[in-house]
Formats: sequence, structure tokens, C-alpha cells
Amino acid sequence: MNKFISTSLLIVLSYFLIGCLPETKSNTAYQWPIIDGFPKPQVPENNPMSNEKVILGKALFFDKNLSANEQQSCESCHLQEFAFAEDKQVSVGSTGALHRRNAPALVNIAYNKTLTWAHDGITSLERQILLPMFGENPIELGITGHEKEVLLRFETEEYSKLFSQAFPGEKISFELIVNALASYVRSLISLNSPFDQYAYAGDDTAISEAAIRGMNMFFSERLECHHCHGGFNFTQSTGHEQQLIDRRPFHNTGLYNVELSGDTSGYPKKDNGLAEISTLAKDNGRFRAPTLRNIEYSAPYMHDGSVATLSEVIDIYAAGGRNIEHGKYQGDGRANPLKSQFVKGFELTVEEKEDLLAFLNTLTDKEFLNTPRHTPNQ
Repeated sequence: MNKFISTSLLIVLSYFLIGCLPETKSNTAYQWPIIDGFPKPQVPENNPMSNEKVILGKALFFDKNLSANEQQSCESCHLQEFAFAEDKQVSVGSTGALHRRNAPALVNIAYNKTLTWAHDGITSLERQILLPMFGENPIELGITGHEKEVLLRFETEEYSKLFSQAFPGEKISFELIVNALASYVRSLISLNSPFDQYAYAGDDTAISEAAIRGMNMFFSERLECHHCHGGFNFTQSTGHEQQLIDRRPFHNTGLYNVELSGDTSGYPKKDNGLAEISTLAKDNGRFRAPTLRNIEYSAPYMHDGSVATLSEVIDIYAAGGRNIEHGKYQGDGRANPLKSQFVKGFELTVEEKEDLLAFLNTLTDKEFLNTPRHTPNQ
């Protein structure tokens, strides 16, 4: 199946599974685990949050019965200890098929304005979740063609109780599974890092002097980091009840500049980013800027997992892009003509780089990475 068929499949599935969903009412008023004064995430009117949906979604997220061959669950590629990402360069589907992209961290994804690495049309979790469930290229959970078989696995006494509590009077269906999974993933809020204690709780001792120096560099025009990783969620792809405008958070960071033909160059044809969806040449190599929250634990980095450490990431941005001198993707990303204006390069001393890393590490929320409330039966 080519990319155009895959996109068409998404549109069709979205119509049947999202456009036709009945409105479901919350059974229990949901309390967002957010800092006082913070805006609440946007939630679709036909899928309001409830504790019962989160509980059901949590059970489904960890259940391998959701894959056709019962070999994988959502959690297989989104592990809590890695900020609900994984420590692999690219994901592997339930049938062993390699994905072309790195699994993104599910940190504060309720605040994301766009989902996936490079698709400006997928703006709701309900729609995004259809891709790993029903996508065929690559196969992830592989449900397509096995719908009846998979649904029957949830006709158990335990799940019947969970579904009836979350969706009273409704029959178990993929529509309800999608809504429950979306509710659980929206509940994965991380706002309890040392940086949060320093910036929002007023604890001046929460981060070190080195981290404060690194923070000042991060938000400086010298490094430009904050232009793509700004705001409380450290990503330009942020939306909430007080911010409805899409800031188009897709950027070419000069990671590649391979020869595509006799007179053009850009990102590898296997994944040229937003241009695959928009069909616009100017979007070649544009990918969504991910959140930097818990970034210390979500390695490897970039859309294809091709950068192993945060230290290497900083080196690439300091150089103004990545120069690959040998191999299949040889080319000087620093000279990519579509590279973001904010990736212009900078100089850092050894101490300054250590300070910047110290600041990025203050975005680690240990409670989020370890709390049992995100796991089943808690």
C-alpha cells in the first residue's frame, strides 16, 4: 500500500469511526492533574474525559489482545520508563515490520495541536489512534481484516464491566475502544519536574546554578532553541483552551541533504516529512518539533532515531545542521536550502554545553516516569 492509499484509508476510517460517533457523557467529573492556573487541554465534544474512560483505556493500552496476532500492545512501543517512547531507533510492528520513524514520547500529548511526526491534518488523538490500529504499511497492531476476531477478545466479564462503566448502555465496538484509548493517553500529564518546581511553584532551589545558566542560554536569541521548543510544553505544537491557533510547528533542521536528482537535494526519499502530505517542495524535510519534557529518557532522537544522545543533538544544532561524510545518506545538511532560519549554528564552550544539558535534565519528571497510576490495576 502506498502513502496515498494509506492516507485515503485514514480518511475513510475517520469518517466511520470519528465523524459518526455519538456523544458520550462522562460518568465522573474528571480532574486534570495540572498545576493551578494552567489551561486545560482541548477535548472533543463527543468524547469528554471521565475517570471510567481513562481506566478502560489504560487496560486496553497494555493489552496485547488489541493486536491481530496478540503479540503487541500500544505499550510495546510506548513504555513509561522511556517517557512513553522506546529505546529503539525505529519501531517494530506486531508482525516484525520495521517502521521508518522513531516512536514519539506520549508526554502531555493532550496539549499537542498536531499528532505524528509530519502530518498537519491529524489534530485529534481519536484520529491518530486509527493509524497504529488499522494501518497496513507498515503493519503495527494489524487489526485490518481481523476486526471481528479482535473485538470478540474483549467480550469478557471484566471488560464488559469496564465498558459499561465508561460507556453505559453502549455495545463494545472499535469506536469505544478508540475513545477510551484517547482518554487514557490524554491523562498522561507531566508537570512535576524540577523546572516546574522552580518556574511555577516558586522554589528557587529546585534547579542548580548550572541549570539556570543553561536555561538562560536556551531562551536566548544566541541559541534560538525556544523558537521551536517554547511554551510550558517545550514544543511549538501546543494547543489548549486558551490557544486555538495552529502555529504550524514543522521545521527542517538540516539533518540531511542527500542528492535526489541531478540538480536537487533534500531529505531521503523514504521519508521527506510534511512534503509527503502537502506535496509541496518547500515542506521537504519538515517534521514536528517534539516536546522536550522528559527528553533525558526518550533517546534516541529525531524523527528517525538517528541521533543517539542529547550531547550529539546539541552538537548538530551548534554546527547548524548535520554533515554526513560517508554512506548512503552522504550530504551536508548545513547547506540544505530549506533549513529553518533558526538552525544557524552557534559556539559553546565545554562548560556552556554542560550547563545546557543540566537545564534539559531539569525537565525530567521522575514521578511521571515511575508512578503506578499509569499502569493497569492502579
